[in-house]
Amino acid sequence: MRKILVTGADGFIGSHLTELLLERGYRVRALAYYNAFNHWGWLEDIPANPNLEIVTGDIRDPYFVSHIMMGTDTVFHLAALIGIPYSFVAPESYVDTNIKGTLNVCQAAKELGGIRVLITSTSEVYGTAQYVPIDEKHPKQPQSPYSATKIAADAIAMSFFYSYGIPVTIVRPFNTYGPRQSARAIIPTIIIQIASGMKEIKLGDLTPTRDLNFVKDTCQGFLTISENDTTIGKEINIASNYEISMNDLFNLICEVMKSDAKAVTDNKRIRPHDSEVLRLWGDNKVLKELTGFRPEFDIRKGLKLTCDWFNRQGSLAKYKSVIYNL
Repeated sequence: MRKILVTGADGFIGSHLTELLLERGYRVRALAYYNAFNHWGWLEDIPANPNLEIVTGDIRDPYFVSHIMMGTDTVFHLAALIGIPYSFVAPESYVDTNIKGTLNVCQAAKELGGIRVLITSTSEVYGTAQYVPIDEKHPKQPQSPYSATKIAADAIAMSFFYSYGIPVTIVRPFNTYGPRQSARAIIPTIIIQIASGMKEIKLGDLTPTRDLNFVKDTCQGFLTISENDTTIGKEINIASNYEISMNDLFNLICEVMKSDAKAVTDNKRIRPHDSEVLRLWGDNKVLKELTGFRPEFDIRKGLKLTCDWFNRQGSLAKYKSVIYNL
């Protein structure tokens, strides 16, 4: 039975990935960010399991990272600061967490040996599409401090593959959505405002397009990549090969939730000039060819499941609908 470490397991995608790994019978060591409240983030929603070990700590500490990686076969490295607006406010925090955290994981893998490493990237590294669909050869464009640190983290990880033969894969999900997602993302932002009874939904720019992927598809993509040695040393998109504008997305969510709400522009939610990524549409051909993976959830099915979760008793109470979350 493989023993797997998931960093950032207390987050949105990390908690879903932890659940999937447990369902498949893996032993999982799940890293949650240390805090004095002894709170495990979204891991709190996962039932106790004899194959689940939850540890708390900080990915920025190299000694701690080496310690928790001991005895593991595979590391899914998801721990990161991901809020794009906050990266303009606190860029050094992103350097420390995203770049140095990734370096710590790769260095520990080098020292310990025999550990498969999957680094979580982001479609934001591509910036506004120069051509579509965006394949893995598309130029990198750092249009925010966040994307710059992820480009650097990917490069650090690949240098360990080329220099030391560490079995690294860069997994690059396009925009993932689903239950438990942070309110800083557009889909939860729309849903929680509508579910709270608001008729004017405060949003940013609705003209950009995104390639949206339901979280269960993203996690299955991670697992499929980890189980296939042909993916080692590769950068691999997890994408739906589909794009939708944010305006059309808003209308679709209103349709699913049977709402007549209207979108209004909130200037606080507009990115700095030239920072907004205007178009993302991912090519998933490499993932299909190497692993045979196919997404299971289309946008309507995924949004229905997401809206149902937010409307479930207790879910909405975990969000602050009137506060803009950087």
